[in-house]
Amino acid sequence: MGLIERLFTIVFGGGRNVVKDTAEVFRENAEAGAERAADHKAEVVAQYGAEFAAPARGGFDRFMDGLNRVPRPAMALGTLGLFVAAMVEPVWFAERMQGIALVPEPLWWLLGAIVSFYFGARHQVKGQDFQRSIAATMARAPVVVENLRALGALRAGSPGAADAGRDAALSLAVIKPEANPALEDWRHSRG
Repeated sequence: MGLIERLFTIVFGGGRNVVKDTAEVFRENAEAGAERAADHKAEVVAQYGAEFAAPARGGFDRFMDGLNRVPRPAMALGTLGLFVAAMVEPVWFAERMQGIALVPEPLWWLLGAIVSFYFGARHQVKGQDFQRSIAATMARAPVVVENLRALGALRAGSPGAADAGRDAALSLAVIKPEANPALEDWRHSRG
C-alpha cells in the first residue's frame, strides 16, 4: 500500500490537487469563474450607483430640468396638431400658414440657430427647404378648398346628391329592387 499511497500523495497530496491545477491551465475553473463574474458585476453596479446617484438639489434645479424636457415633445405634438388642423380646418390652417410666410428670413435664421442649439446643426440647412415646401403647399391651398367643396356636394345629405338627372337608365336602375335570396326564403317559409 505504501507505493500506491505515495503515488496518490504525489498526485493529490500536500493539500494540492495536481490534476486539478494542471487542468485549470487549459480550462477555467467554472466555480472560480462564476465568483469572479459575480464580483465584477457587483463592482459595476456599485460604480453605476455612485455615478448616477442624484445629489441633493433644490427646487430651481428640478424646475429647470423639467423645463428642458418640454421643447422636443412640444414640437412633436405641435407638428401632429398641425396635421390634424390641416385636415379638419384647411382654410384656417392656410390662413395661419400665410402668416408664417410673412416671417422675415433673419427671424427664420434666428429660430434655426435656437432650434439647432437644442436639436442639432442640421436644422439650419434644412430650414430653407422647409420654408420653400410650405410655400409650395400654400400655393395648392385654393385647389384643396375647391376639392373639399366638390366632395361636400357629393355627400348623401346634400340636396340633389342622388339625383340621376336626365339619365333614364340610371333612374330605372335605382328604383329596380335587387334580388335578395334570404328575403325570398323567408317569404316562402311564411306563405
